[in-house]
Amino acid sequence: MHRIIIEGGRQLSGKIKISGSKNSAVALVPAAVLCDEEVTIANVPNISDINALDEMLTFLGAKVKRSEDVIRIDSSKIENKLIPENMSKKLRASYYFMGALLSRFKKVEMYFPGGCSIGARPINLHLKGFRALGAKVEENDNLFIITADNLRGAKINLDFASVGATINLMLAAVKAEGTTIISNAAKEPHVVNVATFLNNMGAKISGAGTSEIKIVGVKHLHSCFHEVVPDYVETGTYMILASAIGKDITITNIIPDHVESLISKLDDMGVPMQIGVDFIKINAPLKLKQTNIKTQVYPGFPTDLQQPMAALLTQATGKSTINETIWENRFLNLIELNKMGATAETVTNSKAVIVGPTKLKGKNVKATDLRAGACLVIAGLIADGKTTIENADYILRGYENIIEKLTNIGAKIKLEEIE
Repeated sequence: MHRIIIEGGRQLSGKIKISGSKNSAVALVPAAVLCDEEVTIANVPNISDINALDEMLTFLGAKVKRSEDVIRIDSSKIENKLIPENMSKKLRASYYFMGALLSRFKKVEMYFPGGCSIGARPINLHLKGFRALGAKVEENDNLFIITADNLRGAKINLDFASVGATINLMLAAVKAEGTTIISNAAKEPHVVNVATFLNNMGAKISGAGTSEIKIVGVKHLHSCFHEVVPDYVETGTYMILASAIGKDITITNIIPDHVESLISKLDDMGVPMQIGVDFIKINAPLKLKQTNIKTQVYPGFPTDLQQPMAALLTQATGKSTINETIWENRFLNLIELNKMGATAETVTNSKAVIVGPTKLKGKNVKATDLRAGACLVIAGLIADGKTTIENADYILRGYENIIEKLTNIGAKIKLEEIE
């Protein structure tokens, strides 16, 4: 276990280079088991979620080699066996092994995945899609047994544009007989990145990034080189931080189109921004205007940036509202913000109001999930005095080298291990 300690109230300046997408990488690594040869994936973030997936691959018998941001995975001799629950519960993305192993072996046994507690997060859409492809799903307490004599292409309409279900069904369908069409598919950049990876291995997938994805099944996937797309949630997190206490902060290795909804909101709040092809330069304004946020599926405002944004809204003049439409348990960070002096109220499970500006003071707080942790890091850097963030392991799940990156722009921040 770890804690993060921050001495806040310092203006920050300098450059931050964005790492590979956490949400993309945690799907690409399980997808590698579909390949009958070795694959090479570059720009992989060094985060604890990748370490957990590495452990699962090794347990299955894959040969995994990591060097800096490159991971090589040889799954040619993997065994289809039950991943222990203590491994799979470490992260939500372990469920991608369901689609990948089902596609390769026509059978998979897996425990219900773990991850952050931000709502019920059922996998019913995944299971419904597997059934549509011809699989039988049995549930025994927390264990799922999914089998198929053969997987056949099907038309699958998702009730909700779920990223996880979209990717999992692509993995399951890539070696199915015939054609699969996923309607109301998620459009997020990491969905496109995974589809590109599969196509680089010889899959036949079209339409990724639109609401309808077409997959024509193939029998063999070959080796390839692939690069993880830059992390737009990490990009957005540092953009929000720069908008609060930044002076000439330049964020590099980004794709501006991926954060267009955040750019629009920051513009509404009066944040000066200079946007280039692969960078954005931000200065914190003297006065931030209030704004209202409603989370939506991509390309709408990301649910993963709602919690970090709450820290910025404490510094905005007036009453700001947040409507959370994706997850029902994503306001626990507001309890911690109020400890630091914020005026934040949860009106319903899906609506919160933040009144600002308020002076934040360093306190002892705890991260309740990954993005709530990011919110508290931003709040701690804004606040006067010392902030101690417990449960910092949540933060390490999704932000590569966060301590080093913030130290390099002038933050006084350190990570402590707790015995």
